[in-house]
Amino acid sequence: MAFEVIPAVDMRGGKCVQLVQGVPGSEIVSLDDPLAVALEWVGQGAKTLHLVDLDGAIEGERKNAPIIEKIVEACSKIGVSIQVGGGIRSFEDAASLLELGVSRVILGTAALQDPGLVKQLADSFGNECVTVALDAKNGKISIKGWTEECAHTPVEMGQKFEALGAGSLLFTNIDTEGLMQGVNPLPTKELVESVSIPVIASGGVSSLDDLHVLKQTGAAGVVVGSALYTGRFTLEGAIEAVRTTR
Repeated sequence: MAFEVIPAVDMRGGKCVQLVQGVPGSEIVSLDDPLAVALEWVGQGAKTLHLVDLDGAIEGERKNAPIIEKIVEACSKIGVSIQVGGGIRSFEDAASLLELGVSRVILGTAALQDPGLVKQLADSFGNECVTVALDAKNGKISIKGWTEECAHTPVEMGQKFEALGAGSLLFTNIDTEGLMQGVNPLPTKELVESVSIPVIASGGVSSLDDLHVLKQTGAAGVVVGSALYTGRFTLEGAIEAVRTTR
């Protein structure tokens, strides 16, 4: 599988934003038209888009659902995969997105609070449709928009959710997320080596070198946000860079 660079389209209050460390009010980017942003990334070569309803993640209410629906409708026509997270708290929430045409739903808090939901969705829609988000701070899992910490490690939870039927994992290192100071590959590498399903990395990418470092962990891809939005590199440049490195 080729290492994939996946642009993030994070939404809060109907706008496309980038937060520092996931903290509301810390926006470093705020753009009025998430659909236009999504289509711009597609135009630059994105094969997958990473959509996050931050209102859903933080407050539990998927306020940006109408915008997500528009993006899915536009992108599914041209063969672009969509993965969606943020505020998916129930089987019904996830099923409605998958029936809409979303390729993968990303379960974070809901999976950790109700692990059986992962198995239920995998049984109903297939393993490949279910991604579990493992967001870690100081080596421990965080939930509820990164406001609460659990006692479990990413490796423990990764192995558990693989056994329950998750088709992939999204691993975010909160310690580096949004700081634009580079990545720490060790937690990603440890998780990749502990499971047999694909792991997508996230958090802290600020240069093309960071992409190379994460590719070498064995991760299947990386979600990139702030570095693209602040012009550290272009999506086209990132796709070319990972294509030509081993």
